[in-house]
Parts: sequence; structure tokens; C-alpha cells
Amino acid sequence: MVTGASSGVGRALSIALAQEGATVYGIGRNSTRLEETVAAARKFSSAVSIPTDLSDESGVLNLVRQFEEKDSRVDILVHSAGVIHQDPLERARVEDLDSQYAVNVRAPYVLTQGLLPSLLKARGQVVFINSSVGLSVRRADVGQYSATKHALKAIADSLREEVNPQGIRVLSVYLGRTATPMQEALSRQEGRAYVVESLLQPTDVASVVLNALMLPPTAEVTDISIRPMIKG
Repeated sequence: MVTGASSGVGRALSIALAQEGATVYGIGRNSTRLEETVAAARKFSSAVSIPTDLSDESGVLNLVRQFEEKDSRVDILVHSAGVIHQDPLERARVEDLDSQYAVNVRAPYVLTQGLLPSLLKARGQVVFINSSVGLSVRRADVGQYSATKHALKAIADSLREEVNPQGIRVLSVYLGRTATPMQEALSRQEGRAYVVESLLQPTDVASVVLNALMLPPTAEVTDISIRPMIKG
């Protein structure tokens, strides 16, 4: 299962997993773009589109319920969905903090909790696509977003200690600027040129994550930081 599968890293991971023969359940809010991802994944394996607004708690709970009713096996759960609002604390809206918390923290928490029985049964793996600002902050306008990403790191680290003894691996991936629709929108907001070639590519991220997932069960990669080679 891959959240944020409509575009960017989630889309790249969905297709990469399908290329390895996985049945992919793509989760995303934009049903049109989500179906495009699923169509691309179906060239290699089975893929299912599940349009879901992760900011809506009932949608997340309904998603968990669907899998519980089907008793579906979940081998890999990838949390790639995320939203960001940038503003100095002086004028940042609390409503923006709430919306980021809902998607970046609460949704992956609830989804992981609900699917944990299936993951335990499969001795599965959980991947949290995080951000470099989930480790350290060197900018003045990302306090809200960074707070949610620090929280996501805490969830992943605690979960790892909880489920490692049952054979579940937990990976956090901390990304620098990546060529995604979110990054394009941020570039416009900041008045910067959006130069795709200078950024991490979603396929780069997918390749690294896939390698970690395919390690033998004697090894676990816990944290990966990836940044653009060209620093700007």
C-alpha cells in the first residue's frame, strides 16, 4: 500500500514496486492522477486505485475497515502523502498547522495502527517518507511542517522498537528538495526557478527505497538521508 500515489515519490514507488511483482494499492486524493499511476503500474502487476482524502479521519478509518473486511495481507506500507504550508510563526495560521498534522502525522499513525495486524501476519515492512527538516531546521518559515516531520520521525522510531522483535522492519527516508508537484508549488511561492535537473528525482528515491526493502531479513536499514547532488 502506497499513500500519496497520485504523483511524485508515491507514484514512482508504486510503479517500482509493481515492476518487482507486488500487487499495489495506490492511495491518493486526486482520483484522476491516481488512476494514471495505477494504469502505469498495471503494465507490470496488479494495481488497485483507492481514492482517499487522508485529511478526513473517516476516510482513513474506512480504508482500514476495507482491508480488515477482506483480511488482506499487507507486506509493505509506504507513507508518502504529505502537505506543507510555509509561513513565519508570526503570521502562520493555526488552521494550516492542523491540516498538516492531519495528513503528515495523524493519518500515517492511524493507518499503521489499523494495518498492524496484517503487517504482523506478513512480517512486513513500513516506510515513512520524511523530509530533511524532520532532522534539523535551518529555515525560519517551516516550523509547522518541520514539527509534523519531527513527530513522524518519533512515530517511526518508537514503532521500530515495538515491532522489530516480531520481524517487521521500519525505514525512515529523509529527503532534500525533490522534483515533485509540491516542490514546484513551493518554488513558485518562494519566487525561485524550478529547475528539475538540479533536484532529486522521484525515481532516485524509489530506487534507494526498493534496495532497502529487498535486503535479506538479517539486515535492516533504519534511516536514509538523500539530498540533491547539486546544492542550491
